[in-house]
Amino acid sequence: MTQLNSIQNGAQTLLIDADDTLWENNVYFERAIANFISFLEHKEMPPEEVRSVLNEVERGCIVSHGYGLNSFVEALAQTFERVSVEPLTPALRETIHGFAQTIAEHPVEIIPGVQETLSYLHGKHHLILVTKGNFTEQTGKVERSGLKPFFSAVEVVPEKNKPTYEGLVQKYGLVCDTTWMIGNSPRSDINPALAAGLNAVFIPHAQTWVLEHEEIDYSLAKGKLLELEHFGKLSERF
Repeated sequence: MTQLNSIQNGAQTLLIDADDTLWENNVYFERAIANFISFLEHKEMPPEEVRSVLNEVERGCIVSHGYGLNSFVEALAQTFERVSVEPLTPALRETIHGFAQTIAEHPVEIIPGVQETLSYLHGKHHLILVTKGNFTEQTGKVERSGLKPFFSAVEVVPEKNKPTYEGLVQKYGLVCDTTWMIGNSPRSDINPALAAGLNAVFIPHAQTWVLEHEEIDYSLAKGKLLELEHFGKLSERF
């Protein structure tokens, strides 16, 4: 794989992730999880062990329920049933649901520098927002963010993998050499995009969801890769 040092003149197609790339997301889930573990107040199991169980349960819930708040609530409920000596009563389930409700009610918090950078990129390049998750939840966040006018299209997909990116290439007639996937997740934004022959820009986020953690697999990469400190740096490269 070739490291890109300078971008050639001309319009590029930029596929841009949403959660934890354009706006904060996982930090709210982490707060809800901390509140859940505190509420559980397990007498024998330390918090990190409860979290490990939750991570395992969430993987299963993603398969059966997809991404989104409903899946998250189900994961919390199943974790409670697995580790608690108390039965999961309707009242307890309602309390657990409340932890997720705080996420749904939180305003969309745009990451600093994003709006200005999108305004700049919008005038020079072809921008497509690509996010995975529950369609209603994700489109709602896009609308509330105020960022939708910067994008020529919004794609909400159930999963981000190599076939997803190959499908986007076909759908929009993209040229792989001049198409970039920009995001914070090695698992969803970087590795599958590179494997599909696209270029990628990795913008790490300190609060990236643990289930999105993955080493960047350079052996599968066909395209170019950049790693930038923050979203605003895109204006220096594109």
